[in-house]
Amino acid sequence: MVFLLLSVCCSVAVSVLLKVARRRSWEVALLVALNYPTAAFTLWLVARPSLPDAAVWREGWWLFVALGVLLPSVFIVMGRAVQAAGIVRADAAQRLALVIPLVSAFVLFREQLSPWSLVGIGLVFAALFCLLAYGEAKESQRASWLLVGVWAGYGVIDVLLKALSQQAKVTSLLLVTFVLAGVLMAGYVCWRRVRVSAAACAAGVLLGVLNVGNIVFYIKAHTAMKENPSVVFAGMNVGVIALGTLVGAGFFGERLLLRHVAGLVLAVAAIGCLTWARLSAGAA
Repeated sequence: MVFLLLSVCCSVAVSVLLKVARRRSWEVALLVALNYPTAAFTLWLVARPSLPDAAVWREGWWLFVALGVLLPSVFIVMGRAVQAAGIVRADAAQRLALVIPLVSAFVLFREQLSPWSLVGIGLVFAALFCLLAYGEAKESQRASWLLVGVWAGYGVIDVLLKALSQQAKVTSLLLVTFVLAGVLMAGYVCWRRVRVSAAACAAGVLLGVLNVGNIVFYIKAHTAMKENPSVVFAGMNVGVIALGTLVGAGFFGERLLLRHVAGLVLAVAAIGCLTWARLSAGAA
């Protein structure tokens, strides 16, 4: 349970850092650019992966190229969403992306969905509807689109990561993905001539450590609680939404309307239904 709590804390700390970036006038792109070489180096220190052979490159090249482009792009969208819509709603939108792999498996591979899965999927869309900002204000509309981008982007990334996990030498390919993402973001930062400061660079390095911490602790939680994977699944998603709400509303004073609160409740209910569906499938 300790590993699960640490993973939740790392995940929410990433959003907090992205929130602080706006107050300190740090460019999110710079933080993201420094995040990936830090994550790659930390992953190499922890796992010491070997380079994939030619066959692995041929089979998995499209995955790490797609992830190398998508990971930093969606990360920047997440940063903008945290700044425009707040930690509470951005974290909830990210967690609700878990439904996209389910829908893709049903649409693309004709996998059967249980009644509880269908209820969970319906609740996810209801939660998203409540979490999105309403109104004619330009900022309100921008926040809505950013939240949709977070949800869709992380959903697609989840699908690609699941495909990556089926490849040989997963850690090696993940390391290559981080390196590619770092190179692309370095080029973007240079092209944009982003203002660099020591504090922003330190924040970018911390962002990389937190990201790897989130991944490593989540894997360790699954290892430590291998008899209860659904508990880890539910605990991670509900934990991030709960802690994100406490930090966003309690510490940063983010204003939540009644419909946003309803969206959070629906999100937790959706995760509960999807967790029950996993438990039922495991029992069967």
